[in-house]
Amino acid sequence: MLASKRILLIIGGGIAAYKSLDLIRRIKERGATVTPVLTRAAEEFVTPLSASALAGEKVYRALFDLTDEAEMGHIQLSRSADLIVVAPATADMMGKMAGGLANDLASTLLMATDTPVLCAPAMNVRMWDHPATQRNLEQLQEDGVRFVGPNEGDMACGEYGPGRMSEPLEIVAAIEAQLADGPLKGKRILVTSGPTHEPIDPVRYIANRSSGAQGTALARALSALGAEVVFVTGPADVPPPQGVQVVHVETAQQMSNAVDAALPVDAGVFAAAVADWHVAGASDRKLKKSRDGLPSLAFSENPDILKRVSHMEQGRPALVVGFAAETNDVLENATAKRDRKGCDWIVANDVSPATGIMGGSENAVVLISSSGAEEWPRMGKDAVADRLAQKIAEALAG
Repeated sequence: MLASKRILLIIGGGIAAYKSLDLIRRIKERGATVTPVLTRAAEEFVTPLSASALAGEKVYRALFDLTDEAEMGHIQLSRSADLIVVAPATADMMGKMAGGLANDLASTLLMATDTPVLCAPAMNVRMWDHPATQRNLEQLQEDGVRFVGPNEGDMACGEYGPGRMSEPLEIVAAIEAQLADGPLKGKRILVTSGPTHEPIDPVRYIANRSSGAQGTALARALSALGAEVVFVTGPADVPPPQGVQVVHVETAQQMSNAVDAALPVDAGVFAAAVADWHVAGASDRKLKKSRDGLPSLAFSENPDILKRVSHMEQGRPALVVGFAAETNDVLENATAKRDRKGCDWIVANDVSPATGIMGGSENAVVLISSSGAEEWPRMGKDAVADRLAQKIAEALAG
């Protein structure tokens, strides 16, 4: 898929820069050309010689290098690639990009280009969560910059959380998705997936049996058609797909917040099995048995994400797709849900225990729209995803 493509790889100054060397190798394995650009800070972590040797190309480092400017000026360098990849994209680099600064070669290339840009952030968890970084992220997304990661994990500094740079193969998958020439190229699609966990106390929670398999398959299928996919997932059994922007959440409220942060999008596909209720005033200590009998749990309603997005007066996605997991009267209940929520389509399925669909590898769905109900045969969840993704592409093209 990357044969003959030209990638300009900007390597930022963070410990994750060591992964950029493997990234060069993985990209070249797929037939693409990689031209590395090292920031001054990046040279503290990887050497120009190692990047050049792996890429088989000249490494660019300085803005005011007379030889480099004579051979290929920075303006031409910034526009000669099919894609610019920033990995790692540090907090400093993201701040420069969002603020329009151009005080070194890397930031000048990013300011002077009309080439698509893909960033793989990497930084300390508190730096990633800092309001300034989140503002910069929002601004860059509005500017059309795409992102892969960051992942959650252990940091070199000893902390744990979001901020770990995506693995090289994940970045390669995102590059392939970015350069795919499918019918959804240029479209941004939100997909929610998996269950939510609503805490009772620090060790117990209320959940459901959703594995997240169908939402994951759908995100993968949409990405394969060229879409930029924002994948908001609860604690699912299956790993998230590669090549998409993954946002991990636990509760319904966190999912609602993540959906708001992802907007605007061209389409929203709400495949997550969001809990309808949460425990009001969840305990911050483990509930203990007592002589007084069973504890009493009070419930409150969770935000209705699908209904709220469907009824947005401004910024509503052109296509809103909901899912309805039913155990009886599937068609009747799902049709009523579509009317009640205000979404364009409902993908309904029978998840009663006898079907084996909830948590299984197959699905049998009915697609309900203003045109009526379209019953699909039972098939693998990947096949369902491919068929639904194609219908979404047709709807957005119409």
